[in-house]
Amino acid sequence: MESMARGGTRWKRFALVMVPSVAATAAIGVGLAQGALAASFAVSGQEFKVTAGKLVGSGFSQYGGVDMGYKDLKGDEKVAHPVAISTFKNASITKMCQSVVTDVPFVGKITLKLTAGDKGTAVQAEKLYLDVSELDANAKFKNIDIGVAAKDTDNPGTGKGPAVKDTSILPNGFAQQAEEVELTGVEQKAWATTAGTFELSGLSMRLHKGDGPKVECY
Repeated sequence: MESMARGGTRWKRFALVMVPSVAATAAIGVGLAQGALAASFAVSGQEFKVTAGKLVGSGFSQYGGVDMGYKDLKGDEKVAHPVAISTFKNASITKMCQSVVTDVPFVGKITLKLTAGDKGTAVQAEKLYLDVSELDANAKFKNIDIGVAAKDTDNPGTGKGPAVKDTSILPNGFAQQAEEVELTGVEQKAWATTAGTFELSGLSMRLHKGDGPKVECY
């Protein structure tokens, strides 16, 4: 990824600073009015954690949106979750980890932990969409555009990201896009992930009793 140094932008810590929370909050009204979902399904009442040693992506864009989902693990009440939608035409991920904690009656907290891409072959994804509420990482971008309208990030000739499939976004709202992005030391919380294809090499899934950094991804 040395080619990214020329015409590129480096940020030591990337914490969703490029998608103002006001955009995501305003998008709630749009999403509710249209009955729209950022994810193509009602999300569960649980956020999950994801880490990655490195994510290298091409065709990147990011904008605010809304996920509609269940309020918690009980009942049918749904609420709106503001999210930053990070999208990639193609992505390669090494040392990926995903974990979620469930409080099981009469058993206690159980952590479901999934790892992949840590045995020499990276996880590969196409048309990847991450609906994220928190993200920390070291970031490097190639040919980045900051302040582009969200609806234009997939325009032929000028747009750099994959198709804008989510009607919950503010079409003229703030977005950013880049030809390539490299994220290292990734830690994030998300409500949903969708992809056209998702190849997980060296997939391992385990259940652990308890929660916290020792059994979760972080």
